[in-house]
Amino acid sequence: MNTIWFHQNDYKMPGLAWLVAGVMTVWTGVLTYFYGREDGRRGWLVVTDLVLSCALMFSSIPIVGADQLRLQAPLITTLWSSGPVVAGAVHGGRTWGIVFGCLVAASNLFPRGYFDVYLAEDTVLLIGAGLVVGIAADGARRSAERVRQALRAEAAAAERERLARSIHDGVLQVLARVRRRGLEVGGEAAELAVLAGEQEIALRALIATGPVATTPDGETDLRPRLQLLTTGRTQISVPPTQVLVPVSTATELDAAVREALSNVDKHAGEGARAWVLLEDLGGELVLSIRDDGGGIPEGRLAAAEAEGHLGVSQSIRGRVVDLGGTVDLTTGPGEGTEWELRVPVGRTK
Repeated sequence: MNTIWFHQNDYKMPGLAWLVAGVMTVWTGVLTYFYGREDGRRGWLVVTDLVLSCALMFSSIPIVGADQLRLQAPLITTLWSSGPVVAGAVHGGRTWGIVFGCLVAASNLFPRGYFDVYLAEDTVLLIGAGLVVGIAADGARRSAERVRQALRAEAAAAERERLARSIHDGVLQVLARVRRRGLEVGGEAAELAVLAGEQEIALRALIATGPVATTPDGETDLRPRLQLLTTGRTQISVPPTQVLVPVSTATELDAAVREALSNVDKHAGEGARAWVLLEDLGGELVLSIRDDGGGIPEGRLAAAEAEGHLGVSQSIRGRVVDLGGTVDLTTGPGEGTEWELRVPVGRTK
């Protein structure tokens, strides 16, 4: 407003200058209303702000005049036109901030028809402001998401503790009593006792396992997924600290381990036990699935694949190979079976 007041006598079209001032005032009020609302900063509104600001900057050509602009007269919008850069950076992060800064800087240069050290400073400031505000906005969003994730985890842990107390006081005690009594009676009751014991172990593993959550970067802890596979015949060993991998990687590895354990139940023999070991080597994960069953006879896997049984070739090897990993099988008659799955993983910072 002050710029228009002091320079109106120098403008070629002072009436249009005051019209632009009115548009800027009304639009500022509109932005203040929408940006003041929690859901008001929409993408379409931010882009409209950019387009309108650039258009008003170009209106300086007929209003101020090309001759005055070449003599370093200010554009009709002055500092008002820097607003879209900040708004774009806040809404879309550093990428939006840089793009908006470049577009506003170009709109600041084109009407003037020249480039000097002062305009170079303005250009650097506009793009730099978009970058810095965008980085800050990205960081604020990540921090807010981490806070929300922590609150969700806290609520889930509280609910898990409540359910754990209820299950411990009811279901687990009943299963433990059925197991003890069934073993004492023997016969068919002993079979029920074994099943009750397996369910008791599975429930205890479920209670002890933390909730499966996802980070803002789209990663999840692989350990809880594997710990849920604990049974009376299967022991799971995992590192004490989180093993973060992409959700898709965790899903595929979980499915591969389940297939390997399913093969133990089907083919390793009655009473065979299994052990699953997860190792985090930094850039690589190693999953070992070992059993003490009768082993796989030579040529059996090739024959099974030829017969159309693709559990090993697709559910285990196929999944790991798709993740860029390797699979090693060690087995022999009477020696049990050991699968070693190696998968490379990246570490996001």
